[in-house]
Amino acid sequence: MEVRNKATRIELFNFRTPQMRAFHMSWFAFFLCFFAWFGIAPLMSEVKKELNLTQEQIGNTIIASVAITILARLFIGSLCDRIGPRLTYTILLIVGSIPVMTIGLAHDYTTFLLFRLGIGVIGASFVITQYHTSVMFAPNVVGTANATSAGWGNLGGGVTNMVMPLIFSVFLAIGYTHALSWRLSMVVAGIVCFLTGIAYYFLTTDLPDGNFRELRARGEMPTVKKQKGSFLLAVKDYRVWALFVVYAACFGIELTINNVAAMYYGEYFGLGLKTAGLVAGLFGLMNIFARTLGGFVSDLFVERFGLKGRVRWLFIALFIEGLALMLFSQMRLIALAIPAMILFSLFVQMSEGATYSVVPFINKKALGAVAGIVGAGGNMGAVAAGFLFRIEGMDYRYALLILGCLVTVGSFFALVVRFSPEVEADAARELEDAMKRRRAEAKEKVPLTELIPGLRHLRPMDALRIYLGIALLIKGVYFIVNMNELERTLGETALSNGFAVQAQAMIAWTVVFAHVIGGAALVLGFVTRVAAAINAVILLGAVIITLTGSGISGGLLSTNINFQFTALVFFILALFVWRGAGPLSLDHLVRLDAEQEPEIEL
Repeated sequence: MEVRNKATRIELFNFRTPQMRAFHMSWFAFFLCFFAWFGIAPLMSEVKKELNLTQEQIGNTIIASVAITILARLFIGSLCDRIGPRLTYTILLIVGSIPVMTIGLAHDYTTFLLFRLGIGVIGASFVITQYHTSVMFAPNVVGTANATSAGWGNLGGGVTNMVMPLIFSVFLAIGYTHALSWRLSMVVAGIVCFLTGIAYYFLTTDLPDGNFRELRARGEMPTVKKQKGSFLLAVKDYRVWALFVVYAACFGIELTINNVAAMYYGEYFGLGLKTAGLVAGLFGLMNIFARTLGGFVSDLFVERFGLKGRVRWLFIALFIEGLALMLFSQMRLIALAIPAMILFSLFVQMSEGATYSVVPFINKKALGAVAGIVGAGGNMGAVAAGFLFRIEGMDYRYALLILGCLVTVGSFFALVVRFSPEVEADAARELEDAMKRRRAEAKEKVPLTELIPGLRHLRPMDALRIYLGIALLIKGVYFIVNMNELERTLGETALSNGFAVQAQAMIAWTVVFAHVIGGAALVLGFVTRVAAAINAVILLGAVIITLTGSGISGGLLSTNINFQFTALVFFILALFVWRGAGPLSLDHLVRLDAEQEPEIEL
C-alpha cells in the first residue's frame, strides 16, 4: 500500500496536520493503555490481602496479562490492515476500558485472573500506534516517529507506579475503605481510556489523505477483499520471524525487568520498598528519549547505507544490550549497579526503536500483520523469561546473566533480515523524494547527514547545557543512594494523613526522575525546553524553601548547596526554556526545537 503526503519532519508542537495529530494521539492512547494494563500492579498488596492470593497465583495473573497480549497483537495487526488504525484504536480503547473498570467485581482468584486476561488485550495498542505513525511519516523520519511514539507510550508503565497509589490515597482520604478504594482507582483509569477512544475517532484520520473507507470509495487504495491475505503474507516471510525473536530479546527483556527490578534491588542491595521502586522506575523512564534515540540513529544509518544500514544498527544495539545486561548482572555495589542498569536500559530501548524502524519496510501490503507478529514476539519473550524467574531457588543474578547471553546470541537474528536490490532501490528513491520535500519546506542548503554536525559550531551555551545535564543526572543518582535525606527534608512539612504522605512520596519521586531523566535529556539536547522547564520548577521550589527556611538546613537540594547557587541553576534552566538547545543537539537535528536557528551550511 503506497501512501502519499507523508510528513518529512516531526513538528512536536504542531497539532494542525493529520500526521502530527495521529502522532500525539497514538502515543497518548498507548500511554493510557499501558497505564491501565499495569494499573493494578502497584495496588496488588491490597488485592492480595483481600482476595487471599498466594505468590504463585499472583505470578500466574501477571503471566496471563502478558500472554493474552500475544494473541491480541496478532489479531489487531490484521484488523489495522482491514479497517484502519483510527477505527481499530477507537474499538480497542472503548472495549478495553470495560474490564479495566469492572475488575473491581473480582471476588476470588479465578475471577481476578479472568479480569486480568481481559485487561491484557489493551496491550495490543502498541501495534496500532506503530502502524499509525508508520503510514503518517516518510522514510527519513519514520524510525524516529515510531520510536518516540512507542517510547512515550511505554512511560505509562512507570507512571502508573507513581500515580495509582496517589489516586488510591485520595479515595482513602475521602473516606472510602481500602477494598473500595482500589476498585474505584481502576474505574478512573478505565474512564480515561473510554474518553480517549471517543477522542481518537474524531481527532485522527487513517492516512494523511483521509480514512480507509473514503479512499477505497475513491479507488485510491485496495478493497478489503484484496487485503484479506495480508496475514498469510506476513506469516510466510522468514524475516518477520527473525524480527519476532529480535523483539523478544529487547521488549521481552524490558517487561521482565519491569516485573523483577524492584524486588532485585530490595533483596540484593538491601534497599527499602520506596527506594527500590524508585530505582526500578528509572529503567522504564529512560523511554522518554532512549527509544527515540534508537529510531533516530536508524534514520541516520539509512541515509548512508540504505535499508541494510537499519539492520546493521539493529544488530549493533541488540548485541551491546546483551553485553550490558551481563555487566549489570555482575554488579555488587549499588553505586555501580544503577549506572550499569541505565546503560543497559539505554540499549534495550534503542533496540526496540531500531526494530520498528525496520518493520515498515518488510512488507507494505501487510504492514499491520507484520507489526502485530513482531510485537507479539516481545510478549512471548517476557513470558519465556518469566518462567526462568519462577524456577525454585533460581538466583536472580544468574538468571540475568543467562538472559544477557541469550540476548547476545539473539542479536545475530537481526542479520537474517535482508532486502532485495529492487526493494533497496525503491526505498532509496522514496528516501530521496522525502529529503527533497523536506529541504524544500525547510529551505535547507544540504541534508543533515552527520550525527553531530553542530560540533563545528559549538557555542558556550551548548557546553553549559551539557555540563548542567551531567550535574543534574549525578545529583539524581545521589538522591537515590541517599533517599532518606530527601524524604526527611520533605517530611518535616508533611501532614500526617495518608494523602499527604503519598503526595510527599510523589514529590520525592518527581525530584529524582526530573534530575536523572531531565539531566540526560539536557546532555543530549532532546526536548530541551520541556526538560529544562520541569527542572526549573523544582529548582524554584528549592529557592522558596531556602528563602522561607522550610525543611532541613540547606533546603531541598541538600545541605551543601546555598541559595545563590540554587538560584543560579534556576536562572540557567530558565534561559534554556527560553532559547532552546542550539545546534549541538538532537532537537536541532530532528527539528523538535521551535527556535529558528540561523542557517548553517554543513
